[in-house]
Amino acid sequence: MSSHPDVIVVGAGLIGCAVAHALARTGASVLVLDAAAPGSGASQASAGMLCPHIEGAHDPVLAQLGAQSLDRYEAFVHRARHDSGLDVPYVRNGTLQVADSEEGAHALSTLADTLHGQGVPCHFADTEAEVRELEPLLRPQRAGLLIESHGAVRMRDLVEALRHAALHQSARFLSSERVERLSREDGRLTVQTHAHTFTAPHVVVTAGAWAMHLPVEGHPTIPTHPVRGQLLRLQMASGALRRVTWGNGIYLVPWADELLVGATAENVGFDSRATVAGVMQLCTAAQGLVPDLHDAAFTEVRVGLRPGSPDGYPLIGVSHRLPGLVFATGHYRNGALLAPLTADLVADIVRNPSTPVPPALAASRFDL
Repeated sequence: MSSHPDVIVVGAGLIGCAVAHALARTGASVLVLDAAAPGSGASQASAGMLCPHIEGAHDPVLAQLGAQSLDRYEAFVHRARHDSGLDVPYVRNGTLQVADSEEGAHALSTLADTLHGQGVPCHFADTEAEVRELEPLLRPQRAGLLIESHGAVRMRDLVEALRHAALHQSARFLSSERVERLSREDGRLTVQTHAHTFTAPHVVVTAGAWAMHLPVEGHPTIPTHPVRGQLLRLQMASGALRRVTWGNGIYLVPWADELLVGATAENVGFDSRATVAGVMQLCTAAQGLVPDLHDAAFTEVRVGLRPGSPDGYPLIGVSHRLPGLVFATGHYRNGALLAPLTADLVADIVRNPSTPVPPALAASRFDL
């Protein structure tokens, strides 16, 4: 089989589907390749939290980039819904972060002062009664911080909508296509899988943790690595949390029919097993925060290998070694949050390789 699209996207997770949709909307002919089914990697084990001011509480760069991406989310979800005809559950009703100690309460108070100074709407609850009013199901807490702009998106629905939206814009998806070689020949990039050969002027690498194994001729190893995350799906017997809730080493994401509990962060290579230790860790922490969870139904444990990078930031941008090669990988636990920003950047880069990329994200920082 031979094919000559404008752009080949290697990887069909959230980032790959978002990039494919953004490129297809510009009129580009897009082919997406993946060794597995779309969305079956790290994306299926993502809780879909959109919380830049928590994830970036101690990282101003991540907080700023996350907030910029969050600002694009309404339009991002609207396009996915419109172009796919599918619903994407998505809320922006805030997040509640709680603390059960004086030290934790002081940290939340300090963060609240910082956010107020930046003009970020938030509310610091400094009494147990006030926290209980915000979330009655919680075990008594010393303090809480409600950040009003935060929210969540249901990841499995978002990935499916982006895939269908890209298909409706004439993109093509091929699964069971394991890339064995990527090279440049006669002014075009050649992608050779175990079964087929494809060529295109542009190739976008969105292969997540597996990018480190991508054989790119004459190119150094892409510096990603897997970080295993285990995520639980529960069903509460009665009642439900009102919003995304963060506790000590745990977060809970409620939807109408389930509660997502996450997540572990384990450096165990490409071991994607669910473990007793991981499940127990999450169950213990979740029930410690919400006592009623002792009677919750255990639906599923999902495992994803998040794509880490040496400095914790994604790798986005063009390769200076292989013209036409573009990177969009290494998002670690912030793929959901940074998807709109990443997709927009990649679409701009494909049209204009000199498009500026925020220095913290630029793939060039690793001499790629």
